[in-house]
Amino acid sequence: MSEVSILEKLRAGYHPKLPAVFAENGPWVRAATGEPTRSVADAAAISKLFPNTYGLPVVTFEPDVKRTTTALTVGVILSGGQAPGGHNVIAGILDGLEALNPDNRLLGFLGGPSGLIEDRCIRIAPDLAALYRNTGGFDMIRSGRTKVETEEQFRAVAQTCRNRGLNALVVIGGDDSNTNACLLAEDFLQNNIDVQVIGCPKTIDGDLKNAQIEASFGFATATRVYSELIGNIERDANSAQKYWHFIRLMGRSASHITLECALQTHPNVAVISEEVAAEGLTLRELAEGIAAVVRDRAAAGMNFGVVLIPEGLIEFVPEIKTLIGELSDLLAANAGLFKSLSSTDEQLQFINSKLGRESSQAFSSLPHNIQLQLLMDRDPHGNVQVSRIETEKLLVDMVKAVLREWRGAGTYSGKFSAQTHFFGYEGRCAPPCNFDADYCYSLGYTAAALIAAGKTGYMAAVRGLAGPAAQWTAGGVPLTMMMNMERRHGEDRPVIRKALVDLGGKPFAEFANRRSEWAAGNCYLYPGPIQYFGASELCDRPPLTLELECG
Repeated sequence: MSEVSILEKLRAGYHPKLPAVFAENGPWVRAATGEPTRSVADAAAISKLFPNTYGLPVVTFEPDVKRTTTALTVGVILSGGQAPGGHNVIAGILDGLEALNPDNRLLGFLGGPSGLIEDRCIRIAPDLAALYRNTGGFDMIRSGRTKVETEEQFRAVAQTCRNRGLNALVVIGGDDSNTNACLLAEDFLQNNIDVQVIGCPKTIDGDLKNAQIEASFGFATATRVYSELIGNIERDANSAQKYWHFIRLMGRSASHITLECALQTHPNVAVISEEVAAEGLTLRELAEGIAAVVRDRAAAGMNFGVVLIPEGLIEFVPEIKTLIGELSDLLAANAGLFKSLSSTDEQLQFINSKLGRESSQAFSSLPHNIQLQLLMDRDPHGNVQVSRIETEKLLVDMVKAVLREWRGAGTYSGKFSAQTHFFGYEGRCAPPCNFDADYCYSLGYTAAALIAAGKTGYMAAVRGLAGPAAQWTAGGVPLTMMMNMERRHGEDRPVIRKALVDLGGKPFAEFANRRSEWAAGNCYLYPGPIQYFGASELCDRPPLTLELECG
C-alpha cells in the first residue's frame, strides 16, 4: 500500500467507538453466564453431533479488575465473501490482545481456511494493522471459501495449530464459515487439542442474525452503497422517463438487502422472496404482479420505473425450489456421469429423463440460458450459484410477454423499455461506514475478551446496536445454539440456520404499508454516498431495518 487516497488518510485517524464495558475497563471483564441453551431446531441430532459444545450458556461481560495474564498466540482467518469492516475486526482483536498482555501475538492465515490447512500465515503487528484500519476489503490477509470437512483437513489444521503454538483461533465469516468454526471447536475438544475457537458474524446478506446476534457486519455499508446507486438510477429514471430499470441485488438466501434498500430508496416495486414463498406464487404470477404496476403507471402517463429483485428469488418460487432440490440431489448422485456428457444437449436430455414430472415441466418452461445456469457447478457448500442466474433478465422477458398479451386484449397501450443491472461486488469491499467500523472493532475486541475468559465454541456478540455505541453490550453466544440440520450435497448436515425476512416483523410491515404509494407515484429517495464526517445522525446511523426491529 504505497499510495493511499485522501479518504484513506483521513479515515486512518478515526478511532472506533466501543461498548462502555470496554471503553471504561479495556478487556478487563468478567464473563457472566446464564442457563444452558438449546439449538434452534433438531436438538437431538445437534446434541449428539456436538457432545462437548452443546448446551453452553450465553455469556455477557461485566467490569473486572486488571490482572496478570500469560502470553497467548492467536490465529485469525477471513472466510467466505468479503464484507466491509473485516480489517476492523482484526484491529479489535489485536488491540484487545495487546491490552491484555503486550507479549500476545496475532497471526493472520492467508487466503482463508486453506491458509490454515496449509500453514501459510503472517504476523499481524501494530504497524501492519495501522495500514488497514477503517478500510474496506479483506486484502490484509485475503479470504477463501475452502471448507474444512475431511478428517485429513481437520488433522492438518490441528498440526498447524501445534506448529504455530496457537492458543486460540478466530474465524471471521458467515453462517457456513461459523458452522466450520463450531465443527473445529468440537473436534479440538474431542481430540484434547487445547485451542479455543471463536467466531465473528460476517455477511452483507444480513441472514446471520437471531435473538442474540442483531446484525452481521458489512450489511450496513453494503446496503448504503447499493442504495446510493439505486437512488441515482431512480433520479435518472425520473429525469428521462423512458426506461424501466430491473435491479438484482445480492442476497442468496434471504431478502434483507432488498428490503433495506427499498426502505432507503422507495422503488416502484420490490420483490421479497420470503413473501413469494409464503404466497406460493408462480413465476407467471410474479411477472403478472410487476406487469400490473407497469400497466397502471403507463395509464397515468409514466412509462418508467424501478424494480428491485433479490439475488436468490428463483429459489423461493415453489415450483423452482422443488426443481432445484431435485437437481441438487440428482447432480450430487451422478456427478461423474453428468460431467462426462460431451454436450449441453446431452446434459439437458439426461436431466429431463431423471426429473419428476412436475419438476421436468418447470425445467422445460425456463429459457435455455436459465436452464444452463441452473446446471452450473455448485458452490463449495452445495448451493446453486444463484449470483450467476440472471433473474432480472428472466423477469423482463416474462413481463414483456404478459404485456404483449394484454396489448392484444386491448387492456394495455403503454411503452415498455427495460434496462437490467446487478449490484453485487460494488458493495462488498467499500470503506466501512461509521456503524460498521465501530461494530466490527467491537466484535474483534469481544473476541479477544472471550479468549481471555477461556471460552470456545462461541460467536462474539454485540447487542443494543440501534442505540449509541456507548450503550452496546458485549458477550458471546454458543455456536450450537444457532444450529439446525439441512440438506447439503444430498445429505443432512448440521449448519447455522439462516435468518429470513420476518413477514410479521416491523421492517416488512413498514414496507407493506408504503409499497402501493411507491408503485403509483414517484416517491423516490436519494440517499447519496456514505458520509464519514459530520453529524452523528447522518454518519453513525444503523440500518433502517435494525432501527425498526429494535423500536
